[in-house]
Amino acid sequence: MSAWRVAGIRFISLLGRLKMCLKFPPPVWGIFLLEIGLFSRKFLRVSLFLLVLVLAVTPVARAQQTVPEGPVYVVQPGDSLWGIAALFGISVDELAAANGISDPGLLTVGARLVIPGLEGIEGVLTAVDVPLGANLASLSARYDVPQDWLVRLNRITNPQQLAAGQPLLIPFQEGEDAPAPGGKVVVHAGESLLEVALRNGLSPWELLQQNNLSTPHQVLAGDVLRGGPAELADETAFPPQVALSLNTTAPVQGRTLEVRLDVPSGTTVSGSFTDRPLNFFPLPDGGMVALQGIYALQEPGVYPFSLEGTLPDGTPLRFEQGLVVRSGDYPYDPPLTVASQTTNIENNEAENARWAEIVAPVTPERYWEGRFQSPMPEYLSDCFPSQFGNRRSYNQSGYLFFHTGLDFCGQTGVEIYAPARGKVVFTGELVVRGNATVIDHGWGVYSAYAHQSEILVQEGEWVEAGQLIGRVGSTGRVTGPHLHWEIIVGGVQVDPLQWLAETFP
Repeated sequence: MSAWRVAGIRFISLLGRLKMCLKFPPPVWGIFLLEIGLFSRKFLRVSLFLLVLVLAVTPVARAQQTVPEGPVYVVQPGDSLWGIAALFGISVDELAAANGISDPGLLTVGARLVIPGLEGIEGVLTAVDVPLGANLASLSARYDVPQDWLVRLNRITNPQQLAAGQPLLIPFQEGEDAPAPGGKVVVHAGESLLEVALRNGLSPWELLQQNNLSTPHQVLAGDVLRGGPAELADETAFPPQVALSLNTTAPVQGRTLEVRLDVPSGTTVSGSFTDRPLNFFPLPDGGMVALQGIYALQEPGVYPFSLEGTLPDGTPLRFEQGLVVRSGDYPYDPPLTVASQTTNIENNEAENARWAEIVAPVTPERYWEGRFQSPMPEYLSDCFPSQFGNRRSYNQSGYLFFHTGLDFCGQTGVEIYAPARGKVVFTGELVVRGNATVIDHGWGVYSAYAHQSEILVQEGEWVEAGQLIGRVGSTGRVTGPHLHWEIIVGGVQVDPLQWLAETFP
């Protein structure tokens, strides 16, 4: 019998054995194939080829059927499947099905969940707090992530309301750290992207890529792009020569917000927060500052914070970001019974309108220096029968009012002192505030004194810190003698205790 005929018989036998091994799981196939192949050296190459083909192709096909596509979320302490599903706007069933979860209650910390419905987005999701001064464009360039990915992942409906301190989910590639922030270059008025690149010694194509731009026509005057020397790097959307800081990470009802801008000399800038303008004034050591009160009844939530101006070289400065206003958690005073004419709606509205008019002017000069002093003698400087912001009810009304100042203990005749240098802009008798005095300290900051028995200063008079200006009384809406002391900043009453504890600016 010829060798080729023997080979053919053996080949047919091999086929029979192969048919039998197909009844077993794929890993067993290799054992049979090796056994068969070793029987004949002539067919060793054939059996090894079949072994590699079977073991390589079959598992890949199974993986493609079971591993869904999408970003990966790592389960954190306190997470639940329901909470994660709500975070991404999907149903629990969709999330469970995508990850082969049969019991939603058995979720372990550190488990990796693929988020369905976000096809095209890749990476492990990490929460990053939005820095003050950052916007969607600057974060996109900073982390090298397309803006539309950030919008879809974080379900952003209004990019202008991206709030400082808000956690933002950003996809990082497996095993890679966040890219180091690049330098920044500013688009000047009338410049094209090519001209920006040439002026800074950069490639226009690199600028497009680093800033996730699809076309050079997307840039506008004043835009801040990633590129340039790394020593100018940060995460904000401001030009390299501009820096922003606040005296708080989240403004609070009834507190004073201080906004500082480090800018080149000659910069003009204005701004707004909530429904109030921000009035900026130059500081002796350079830069600018604005002070603004937050209304004590402002609803907690996100409000637009915006800046607009021009740098000395003509570059426009534009910025908007959401800032979170937090609750002041003010308590409720016991119900008060007072003279009925002091709670009359018409009397209150007329007096409040006049009061607002008195404290509306913003004097461009600052008269005070350092921290404000207590307006009372030292032995009464920490005695407060009622503090600022407390919710109030008068004559069995609902708690519709709040305490607009800080009340100090004191019997009729106790001395009242000026807390800082300023100019007296009002003295007189009012229905609610009784005998009242208002002092202008400059920059839109005022102090006021109500319910006095005596007023010892006159309108137009200059006063110094510690100067005697009046005496405690019980005029106006009171239940007994005391001093009602107000601090007004930008037309809004704020907590005076903050001005006794902190130095502005």
